[in-house]
Amino acid sequence: MNDMTHASPYGTITEPLALTIQRKLPGPIDRIWAYLTESDLRRQWLASGTMPGEAGAPFQLTWRNDELATSPEGRPEGFPEEHSMESEVLVFEPPHRLVFAWPPQGEVSFELRAVGNDVLLTLTHKRISDRRNMVMIGAGWHMHLDILVARASGAEPPSFWQGWSRLRDEYEGRIPA
Repeated sequence: MNDMTHASPYGTITEPLALTIQRKLPGPIDRIWAYLTESDLRRQWLASGTMPGEAGAPFQLTWRNDELATSPEGRPEGFPEEHSMESEVLVFEPPHRLVFAWPPQGEVSFELRAVGNDVLLTLTHKRISDRRNMVMIGAGWHMHLDILVARASGAEPPSFWQGWSRLRDEYEGRIPA
């Protein structure tokens, strides 16, 4: 899964109730690390929130997915305009590894590896509660990472909700029952 020329854009199940997704991003690695850890950059592709630079520290992420692309979007029914989550930094090893809690029992890790002028980002979301959430989380991370690739590359990001809705249907067919 570390060959950037053959990596699938889709998440793969790497262990029960765990999903791994990779993306190739333009370096340098410190710039991509900033997109993971600095609130102003992270809010452009995922969620805002000041992240402390040490393991064991609490922090909050706040999603405003309507703001992630400039095109008009249709937020699906049942999703709020804003959502916040309390978390905790579990591992903070700049600029290579970041792990944080995903309540109630999950964990998200980002690993960055320089490959020439590019960076291989590997995201693993572990202990997802059930298949339904694997489908929703898979589509969400896929779309958020597509937006990160666009932002880091200086391109126009895709529409979050339109992409998420399409990907949710695709992950429904990709995640085994």
